[in-house]
Amino acid sequence: MTTQQLTEQIKKKQSFLCIGLDVDLNKIPQHLLQEEDPIFAFNKAIIDATHHLCVSYKPNTAFYEAYGIKGWQALEKTIQYLNEKHPDIFTIADAKRGDIGNTSSMYAKAFFEDLAFDSVTVAPYMGKDSVEPFLAFKNKHTILLALTSNQGAFDFQTQLVDGQELYKQVLETSKTWENSENLMYVVGATKAEYLADIRKIVPKSFLLVPGVGAQGGNLQEVCKYGMTKNVGLLINSSRGIIYASNQEDFAQAAALKAEEMQKEMAIILNHAL
Repeated sequence: MTTQQLTEQIKKKQSFLCIGLDVDLNKIPQHLLQEEDPIFAFNKAIIDATHHLCVSYKPNTAFYEAYGIKGWQALEKTIQYLNEKHPDIFTIADAKRGDIGNTSSMYAKAFFEDLAFDSVTVAPYMGKDSVEPFLAFKNKHTILLALTSNQGAFDFQTQLVDGQELYKQVLETSKTWENSENLMYVVGATKAEYLADIRKIVPKSFLLVPGVGAQGGNLQEVCKYGMTKNVGLLINSSRGIIYASNQEDFAQAAALKAEEMQKEMAIILNHAL
């Protein structure tokens, strides 16, 4: 999927919502545990109830790897279902990969070719040759960790190196890499005040913004500093939507929470575009 196609979907649906499919068997409704594949059953119900309200889904692969081969098979079934039923949805493998070149190439093949995700999150710590193998795939996107929403982000990301915060050096350096036009960036919603500076460095790139909702990020603040003429934002919400209820009405409850965010986004878009 191209960024133009993603932007078209955002305008069509009046939404830039990304729903995180982070499935914890201890949190899903208990009746689903009787299903042959509880993880996929949960995901399918969430997708069926919310696909018209969002433009993206983001499974965090840790929530699938934790359950071994059955978890990975559930992830495979989930992405296949999305690609078959909703090819207009932008899919994100939240895997946070990144390793030496030949290993990164294999990671890229796993997510872009075998599973057919549109994008994957990647850690930048090992630098250019660990990221460029992901960038080599046409119409696929590498979402680089830039400034994350967790407390530990201050351990390294905001530290000054030669007078400049490290995350800013990551942003600037990444723009020099081959096929850097395929880059997007993770910027936590709890760091909304940093977005103005980030937009000076990457004025047109899409930003994946976790942390709105359960982690306390403010949607209005994020949009004030981070939105571009082409929107340029994917706002992720996971727990606040998918675990709105742990009863049999869980999918309907998730849809209501997603609709709340979509309506707020529609108002913002109508004023901004």
